[in-house]
Amino acid sequence: METNFVTFAEQASQPGGRADQDSVLLDSYSNTVVTVAKKVSPSVVQIKVSGRATNQTEIDLKRGRSDRGNSDGGTGSGFIISTDGYIITNNHVVAGAGKIEVAVAARADEPSRDYEATLIGRDPATDIAVIKIYADGLKAIRFADSKQVQVGQIAIAIGNPYGFQYSLTAGVVSALGRTLRSESGRLIDDVIQTDAALNPGNSGGPLVDANGDVIGVNTAVILPAQGLCFAVSSNLAAFVAGKLIMHGRVRRGYLGIAGQLINLTERIKLYNQLTTKTGVIVASVEVDGVAGNSQLRQGDIIVGFDGQPIATMDDLHRLLTDQTIGKRIPVSVLRENRQISLYVIPGELN
Repeated sequence: METNFVTFAEQASQPGGRADQDSVLLDSYSNTVVTVAKKVSPSVVQIKVSGRATNQTEIDLKRGRSDRGNSDGGTGSGFIISTDGYIITNNHVVAGAGKIEVAVAARADEPSRDYEATLIGRDPATDIAVIKIYADGLKAIRFADSKQVQVGQIAIAIGNPYGFQYSLTAGVVSALGRTLRSESGRLIDDVIQTDAALNPGNSGGPLVDANGDVIGVNTAVILPAQGLCFAVSSNLAAFVAGKLIMHGRVRRGYLGIAGQLINLTERIKLYNQLTTKTGVIVASVEVDGVAGNSQLRQGDIIVGFDGQPIATMDDLHRLLTDQTIGKRIPVSVLRENRQISLYVIPGELN
């Protein structure tokens, strides 16, 4: 009886072995990134600002913003969203700028052309801004549906870190549904977390998928950490950009109150059949303001707004959209530990 032995060396050397498979996978990944770089780079711009107001610079320094150059200027990134020159970037990149310049290159290896940009609008609540340049031959980038983004998929960032134009980093989507606190104090919802390296100057640049479509706008990093970078989701960025282009601002409702978080006792929760453990206590009410809030009193605890439970001020901010402005909205409050219903008419936040 003849016995044949097969060694590991013989297995590895056969065509189609593990080594060949790894090579094919590496080539596929590399080709994807190279293709995306060629497709997206012409739509990515470098933004230079100057003449920034002194008070804005001081605010940025206190908040640890690192996209600044000298005391009255700085640099950042952006990307073209229409062939007639509209560009998305971060609010903190252009806030307070006296002059905005945009450098555009047809290809990453070509000299860039400089254009002076006009500020169309900015929204501190989401850290999104829109600027516009007047130029020919611009290439726009497309938005992907960020609701379809999945943890683990390829994420590629292109921007201008530390002034190095058209630098690319690649990684994966690390997490979805994160929240960030914006400069205005409101929460930015549906933030995408990625490990694609971001550095000062990347702010406002696109985070794209394997097709080269935008899934987010790079906006923040945690400097002491490794691989913790964040981007405003493409759906939110596209919505805000549309409002800024149409109206120059994003309209939001305003109640004219000062409030703070308060814990609710188990007894109060059970008696009033509440689902939340906290509410918002009204510390003060602005009378004769832009909002119809005369039915609210100091000491009231807001636990519901337009049929939705309220546990924090962030819940209120989220529900005070432009659709609530000027409308009579039902509000549930605890007054002397008993739940009552009253009505408010939100004004417009200036």
